[in-house]
Amino acid sequence: MNYEILYTFVLATSALAISPGPDNIFVLMQSVVHGKKYGLAVVAGLMSGCIIHTTLVAFGVSAVIKQSDMLFFAIKLFGALYLFFLAYKVLRSKAAVNLTDDSIPKKSLGQLFKQGFVMNVLNPKVSIFFLAFFPGFLFSKTISSITQFYVLGLLFIIVSFTVFGLIAVLAGAISERLKQNSKIGLVLKWLQVVVFVSIGVFILISGK
Repeated sequence: MNYEILYTFVLATSALAISPGPDNIFVLMQSVVHGKKYGLAVVAGLMSGCIIHTTLVAFGVSAVIKQSDMLFFAIKLFGALYLFFLAYKVLRSKAAVNLTDDSIPKKSLGQLFKQGFVMNVLNPKVSIFFLAFFPGFLFSKTISSITQFYVLGLLFIIVSFTVFGLIAVLAGAISERLKQNSKIGLVLKWLQVVVFVSIGVFILISGK
């Protein structure tokens, strides 16, 4: 078992969770406007949805690994190129982070959990991202690939839940800083670009 790969995966997941995206911005907004428990309800829903995507990737990619080394390399190449594409999209986007609290209706905790779950499960980009992200971090030649994907999925959920949970709890302070300092948006933008490119390169050079 290669623990260095797992450590790298945890670091990469942490960086991804911290960098601004629609999910953590939604969590941030709910927490800022309605309180931390509402943000945490969204987080719980989002992370539950990740279990579905992990299962789809685990069984689908594991079958490909058994069939052909070339097919598996094609998946890794696709993953790296997809991450480079995401980096390009972030690079072309505006640096500003919009945290205005207009038109944010208050929903029950159950409704927010359901919304977070549905947002995650029905978003095909999440499945594509998992397909791009996970295969480059398989960490053992003796453990079955399905088990490894579930381990990676569990680590992804734990790390993301921790980071998103902290965002929900500290939402007030974070949002004020983002609103007051225009440079933070630029820093977070370049953080995303560096993270996507770095993970893409890692996936390209990693072995099976």
